Amino acid sequence: MSDFLARMKAAVKADKKTIVLPEGEDPRTIAAAKQIIDEGLADLIILGDPAQIQVEGATVIDPKTSDKHEAYAEKFAELRAKKGVTIEQAREQMNDNTYFGTMMVKMGDADGLVSGACHSTANTLRPALQILKTAPGTKLVSAFFVMCTDTDFGQDGTLIFADCGLNIDPNAEELSEIALATANTWKQFMTDEPKVAMLSFSTKGSAKGEVPTKVQEATELAHQKAPELALDGDLQLDAALVQTVADLKAPGSTVAGKANILVFPDLEAGNIGYKLVQRFAGAEAYGPILQGIAKPVNDLSRGCSAEDIVGVVAITAVQAQMA
Repeated sequence: MSDFLARMKAAVKADKKTIVLPEGEDPRTIAAAKQIIDEGLADLIILGDPAQIQVEGATVIDPKTSDKHEAYAEKFAELRAKKGVTIEQAREQMNDNTYFGTMMVKMGDADGLVSGACHSTANTLRPALQILKTAPGTKLVSAFFVMCTDTDFGQDGTLIFADCGLNIDPNAEELSEIALATANTWKQFMTDEPKVAMLSFSTKGSAKGEVPTKVQEATELAHQKAPELALDGDLQLDAALVQTVADLKAPGSTVAGKANILVFPDLEAGNIGYKLVQRFAGAEAYGPILQGIAKPVNDLSRGCSAEDIVGVVAITAVQAQMA
């Protein structure tokens, strides 16, 4: 287990939160739930058929028969009234585990939600945006992975990769917002100061093209918004992480060779990048963690393991402590 995950687990034990898992009938969810309860990481609410979910110490709820079903439906209809949602439609929507679980968070019956083991990111994000909305001051909801590697990179081998799960082709303005949000997230979880590398196939304009230009513009915008932040780009990956390469390609940079946050130019690069590190290097990959939602709701990769779910639940509980 990485130092990062050990810190997250220690933190959540000190102030236990209630996390809802909507995918209760998935075997990975059940295995993860047993471990979470055994380790005392969170109080769990598992949604699904109680006959198929045998987890001692967890609260198991079938949304279709819950005594909260009608109250949640009424609240959902109220929240979505301007979109023309009727009470009948709301009742039907509350039969969906993810919508029901998100409403639990909205109503204060749970502190956070983790889903995505067998559903797409859209299935997790849509209810969150409809019910919880964005956090105050948020311009863009984005997603990141916490990557725990057996290397000297980042903080004791831990880095954050963004955006690897949500925004397909962010423009320069959006890329700058992703960078700033991820830097703030780093401060919540880690003790080192954030050092943000804006990645491209170019370092300091060494190559031309739409992507380097976009990254250079995003870097300038981020500097204007947060001049105190250690952030640099455009940087190639080796220049961002390896000091000897940084000395050649980006001498004098406060980030090159020392980056702990990698901001990818688009989702294609980010998604491929985190999976390469996870599979080839055997890294622990926790996420995609969402930033910018009013309350903690986090996604999972559909290729996740039970251990991954445990890690994301711990991260979600830490976010709930800070909410």
